[in-house]
Formats: sequence, structure tokens, C-alpha cells
Amino acid sequence: MLLDILIPTAWAQQGAEGPGMLGMIGTMVLIFGVMYFMVIRPQSKRNKEHRALVAGLAEGDEVVATGGMVGKVARLADQFVTLEVAKNVQVKVQRQSISTVLPKGTIKSL
Repeated sequence: MLLDILIPTAWAQQGAEGPGMLGMIGTMVLIFGVMYFMVIRPQSKRNKEHRALVAGLAEGDEVVATGGMVGKVARLADQFVTLEVAKNVQVKVQRQSISTVLPKGTIKSL
């Protein structure tokens, strides 16, 4: 009678194995796939669009810098852009700090 109680317990312990190595690898691949499509891919797309925006800057474009400063591009250099924020007031900012190119005439309407 005592053996009848112990034997089913032993069989239950032997058969209760967790997910194998294949299950853990599958879970890791699934997590990486979700992270790629929800985080990595959209971020790289935004970076590519921003690089194209910065590369396409031209003198006379009206832009917004990341700090919220609005101005017209007066001069372009390799790493810096000179913005005219008011008449005879120019500010030099890094090219990468340009966040948006505005339609022509936006500054006059502000």
C-alpha cells in the first residue's frame, strides 16, 4: 500500500519535464522577431528619412531645429547650418539638429 502511493509519484516526477531546448530557442526567436518589427525596423526607417532630410537641405529652406527654433537656412557647411531667425540675426546649429523642413512662406505667417 505504501508502494502504491510512492510509485505514481515517481512516475509523475519523471514525466513532468519542462520545455526542452528547442522550445526555449523558439521562444527567443519569437521575442527577437517581435522586437525587430516593433522597435528596430521603425527606428531605422526614421533614421533613414532624417538623413535624407538633412542631406537635402538647401539655402532658403525654412526649417525647425530640435529646440523649437524656426529659421531660414542662410548658409550650409559640412556639419553646421546657419539659420536666420530674425532680420540680421543668425544662429549656427548642427545639421543633425534640423528636425523639419517647413513649406515656403511659413515664417511670414507666424
